[in-house]
Amino acid sequence: MARPEDKTILVVDDEPNVRDYLKMILVDAGFRVVTAGDGEEALSLIRESPPDFISLDLIMPRKSGHKLLFELKRDREMSRIPVLVVTAHAQDEFGKKDLEDILDSAVMSGPGTYLEKPVNPESYVRAISRAVGVEPSPRKTPRTDLKEELEHSIQGASPEALREALAALRKAKTRGGQEG
Repeated sequence: MARPEDKTILVVDDEPNVRDYLKMILVDAGFRVVTAGDGEEALSLIRESPPDFISLDLIMPRKSGHKLLFELKRDREMSRIPVLVVTAHAQDEFGKKDLEDILDSAVMSGPGTYLEKPVNPESYVRAISRAVGVEPSPRKTPRTDLKEELEHSIQGASPEALREALAALRKAKTRGGQEG
């Protein structure tokens, strides 16, 4: 069976924070990851060096995931790349019609065709691992554990504790920006 480090995943999403979050999940799972901010950039990367898998947002500027997917499926080589649509718009007026069009036209079919945002990290890694023939890691990633712990801690925190935590995060972000 292949190893995650042998597989390259292309994450396509126009929201930088979502793109970085999905990339972090996959890097923590051991995958090589490249990213694109829209369908045009993704198509260029795919033509340059086809990935083993594409995680594709549906609603994006310049070229939507819907248009990119149909373009990929018209090309014999690119149509072989497995795709998972990751969208926050599966049930709303922005993306429901596009998603139905994708499913109705059999461009994509079967379980694991799409995931709704916010994405569960374990489900995301499991879906991609299965599609590329990789055994997913049974452990939770440390970053995911920290994020979940932080979210849980926020729920019961006092306003003063939240102010202190926010100040510390801002300070850390500022330091990180000066180093890079």
